[in-house]
Amino acid sequence: MPKLTIDGQEIEVPAGTTVLQAAEMLGIEIPRFCYHERLSIAGNCRMCLVEVQPGPPKPAASCALPVAEGMTVKTDSPMAVKARKGVMEFLLINHPLDCPICDQGGECDLQDQAVAYGFDRSRYDEGKRAVEDKYFGPLVATEMTRCIQCTRCVRFATEVAGVPQLGATGRGEHMEITTYVEKAIESELSGNLVDLCPVGALTNKAYSFLARPWELKKTESIDVFDAVGANIRVDSRGGEVLRVMPRLNEEINEEWLADKSRYAVDGLKRQRLDRPYVRKDGKLQPASWGEAFEAIRTAVAASSPARMAAIAGDMADAESMVLLKDLMTGLGSRSLDCRQDGALLDPDNRASYLFNSGIAGIDQADALLIVGSNPRWEAPVLNARIRKRYLAGGFKVGVIGPQVALTYKTEYLGAGAETLAAVADGSHPFADVLKNAKKPMLILGMGALTRKDSATILSLAARVADNSGMVSDEWNGFNVLHTAAARVGGLDVGFVPGLNGRDLKGILDGASSGEINFVYLLGADEIPMDRLGKAFVVYQGSHGDAGAMRADVILPGAAYTEKNATYVNTEGTMQRTRLAVFPPGDAREDWTIIRALSDVLGYKLAQDSLAQVRDRLATVSAVFDEDTPVAAAKWKACGATGSVDQAPLSSPITNYYMTDPISRASRVMAECTEVYVNGKQQRTGTNG
Repeated sequence: MPKLTIDGQEIEVPAGTTVLQAAEMLGIEIPRFCYHERLSIAGNCRMCLVEVQPGPPKPAASCALPVAEGMTVKTDSPMAVKARKGVMEFLLINHPLDCPICDQGGECDLQDQAVAYGFDRSRYDEGKRAVEDKYFGPLVATEMTRCIQCTRCVRFATEVAGVPQLGATGRGEHMEITTYVEKAIESELSGNLVDLCPVGALTNKAYSFLARPWELKKTESIDVFDAVGANIRVDSRGGEVLRVMPRLNEEINEEWLADKSRYAVDGLKRQRLDRPYVRKDGKLQPASWGEAFEAIRTAVAASSPARMAAIAGDMADAESMVLLKDLMTGLGSRSLDCRQDGALLDPDNRASYLFNSGIAGIDQADALLIVGSNPRWEAPVLNARIRKRYLAGGFKVGVIGPQVALTYKTEYLGAGAETLAAVADGSHPFADVLKNAKKPMLILGMGALTRKDSATILSLAARVADNSGMVSDEWNGFNVLHTAAARVGGLDVGFVPGLNGRDLKGILDGASSGEINFVYLLGADEIPMDRLGKAFVVYQGSHGDAGAMRADVILPGAAYTEKNATYVNTEGTMQRTRLAVFPPGDAREDWTIIRALSDVLGYKLAQDSLAQVRDRLATVSAVFDEDTPVAAAKWKACGATGSVDQAPLSSPITNYYMTDPISRASRVMAECTEVYVNGKQQRTGTNG
């Protein structure tokens, strides 16, 4: 490994390391605009100039200069500083300097570097150039006169998002960043362009002119719009969430965030349930908490344990699920289910419902079989990780199920489960691809686990894993990709039918026939409400969605930004949200509602604080104990033998932008649905 000296400090680094990277290892910061550690090197902003000896008597771009043995680098020499000041002067020649009205003000890399290398006046007397704004879609606002042509956005769209729709036209002062054909950028990761832009050329359209960064309270939290569990930062002012941004987590989301997770937050302030309601004379009427609880007590008294049931929704937190389970069990009911899509998942076999390799494990895989899933819509950040692995080379991807345009090259094997059976018995050529791979991987989606033949498909997938050497002591490539943030936590809690209890299908059948006359919906909005028959329905949730419309009693709960709550992502990692703002009106954190209700129903739960609830969680499963390392799930047989349905496998998501009560209440997501799903790409006004 070559040794070099940077600002008097000697360092030994791997061959191929750039001078800029080596300087960062020493804690020496070199200014840059175009360089980004997750993108290819462009070397076109020239802000990272340094003095290098031996070498030509001129500054060199450190981002594109590989280290060499015996090299001496000076990052703060008079030559380097003068060169950077010159670069900054050139950058500001055509920049509009409209910082007071720029949404990037206070978070702008150009502002920060201008403090160190800028000048207090300009020597440029000619007129500044002006560039027409471009239409990038309903999410990203453009002010292209501010653009400094760093090409970060172009490289991200091409390399990470996999939608090569951005590029540069013209040369020199006439160069412009634009889409080749003016239309919205067709990516579920387009919001990351805003984070990457070092100036105010690309900004968050939904957040425009709402606040300045120093006015915001920043809360570290977790995303719950899919099962990846991306780490996020919630920016709020007063009682309102204004924007959501990604946090760095190399194991889960790196530094990316999906568009729905970023932009659907305007749905947090629309169609909210902010007080209890009780249905009287066929109409929902506002009520007090006492009246709502009394109505539930009366309904429970008129029922019996065998006729009561509870269903948990896709955004339910583990605290509320464990208390609701304890309450229902205490009342004698065994009919519980957290699988509101009816997915066949065995709660006693954790390896059969986890993304066992881990999301970061995708980087190690050398072959992949996707079954019944569209990861581009079900988990965009995870899909970007698959593309990252594909670009590294030596990675074949086979697809069984929906034939969709993923962002990497795939081999389409077939539409139905019979193709999976052929791979399982070794008669399909892709079986050899998996067998010859050192670390093969399989992703099984909810589209394959919500069918009548799901048990057989699960068994076939397990056979593929066994026959291809996918599971060993060092590696488990059998992965289930969930679409619901609450699903793994619900299974770990045991929010599933007890002895002689009913699952989702049994609950719906029983409610339709009258055998079930009391149903508690914990944020469950994705079930067919018409199948609840004449049952007395309690809905606890944050939004007036399908469940609230059917309910006889509504208990207003908190959204994920309004509570300290626990979730387990698709790979089985326990993470927690943090309270950023308080729930509106009379709404309360979900576990406190269930705890208060238990008093009225005559089965008082023992937990009086969040800490006690989390202690209860830890007794249910070690997954929820922060002090106990969780061992990898043990691999064992899963599924059942049987015949497969000839119907093609499909993805459960038909509209990525509207999958839950929050996104369905979002105006931004409604506009995205019109543009991307309904195909109405029309430009309206300067910024779209």
